[in-house]
Amino acid sequence: MKKCFLFYLISFSFLITNAQTLQPIEQKLIKKIEEHYPAMVDLLKNSVNINSGTFNIAGVKAVGQLYSKELEKLGFTIEWINMPDSVKRAGHLVATRKGNKGKKLLLLGHLDTVFEPEMPSNPFTVLNDSTITGQGINDMKGGDVIIIAAMKAMHELNLLNNATITIYMTGDEENAGEPRSLTRGDFIERAKQHDVVLAFEGAAGFNTIATARRGASSWELTVEGKQGHSSGVFGAAGYGAIYEAARIVNSFRETLSKEQYLTFNPGIFIGGSEVNANFEQQRGEASGKTNIISPKTFVNGDLRFLTEEQKLKARNTMRKIVSESLPGAKASISFQDGIPSMAPTKGNEALATILSKTSEDMGLGKVVPGNPGSRGAGDISYVAAYADCLDGLGASGKGSHAPGETLNSKQYPILMKRATVFIYRLLN
Repeated sequence: MKKCFLFYLISFSFLITNAQTLQPIEQKLIKKIEEHYPAMVDLLKNSVNINSGTFNIAGVKAVGQLYSKELEKLGFTIEWINMPDSVKRAGHLVATRKGNKGKKLLLLGHLDTVFEPEMPSNPFTVLNDSTITGQGINDMKGGDVIIIAAMKAMHELNLLNNATITIYMTGDEENAGEPRSLTRGDFIERAKQHDVVLAFEGAAGFNTIATARRGASSWELTVEGKQGHSSGVFGAAGYGAIYEAARIVNSFRETLSKEQYLTFNPGIFIGGSEVNANFEQQRGEASGKTNIISPKTFVNGDLRFLTEEQKLKARNTMRKIVSESLPGAKASISFQDGIPSMAPTKGNEALATILSKTSEDMGLGKVVPGNPGSRGAGDISYVAAYADCLDGLGASGKGSHAPGETLNSKQYPILMKRATVFIYRLLN
């Protein structure tokens, strides 16, 4: 493994140090990243090998302690934002430095993964000269380590002395605790005090960045019909709850499925003569007979959108469809807000332009805003209304949220260097 890393460091150094448009201090930052890279890979390995599934409170805190030790050495003040026991979440790591120079930056990561202790383990493993696997290595411990590497390089060159930087690593990004006003309240208030929020979720590679992310909410459909003998269906007995629910869901598809960036997915559809649904636990039970018209059907789904306007418009259309019931049936729909969207803004696009210029100056080519429909919702969306935002500055790889998740070890040191120079430019 060491030989592979040495080869890539030498080749990447040649690529980047020959870019004539970098400032001398930026060249020094790149050399610092190279110098510290083996230690940062060790840090990544150690954090990946700690299970930190969202509900593994001890594991999430252990990863937070690991990163805290590194950041404390760099002059950051460390806080742990605890959650009440009732929330059943570990809390959040916050590291701060305060100054009076340049833009005020909030660098965003998360400590948790989707992999709980009872799931099959997938330790940090080098698969070949370009691929490392491990739970959460791409989403998003690789990005967390990029933040720490950038801060370490800048600290050693005395470039953080007058900077205002908050590093916020949430402990429940993959499954945020309730109420959100509590689990995201401190994060939102701190973000309001900053000019820029940079999130280090997985990168799509060298050439795209996220200036927008879709939001996520949910909906619950309840349908009632007249229970009766199946021989009377379509007649005096009406259509029953299952037909009505099917009409509604299919009408959602026919009416709204062509709208760009808007998606809605029925995740649970359950009907019968006896029905019990628990959407909070994402499960239900049903029984019925083929000769009984169903009196009850429940459907639970999600709704993803790019802007608040798009979300509200879609909800109104869905309500109208629900109100047009088949004979002998009636339905109601309710909506629950989840994660807001990160809408595209001029401020976000301006950040992307600075990143692109940084990338070009390093000989890595242009960076353009990616398709917001290709990303799910993320923590950055909670604060997108209060600061200029950019996401996708983390590690690249494949298979996030799946067994065998990988990190591209050829691209990783390059992305680390580019993020470091980009942060430096924002502060100066």
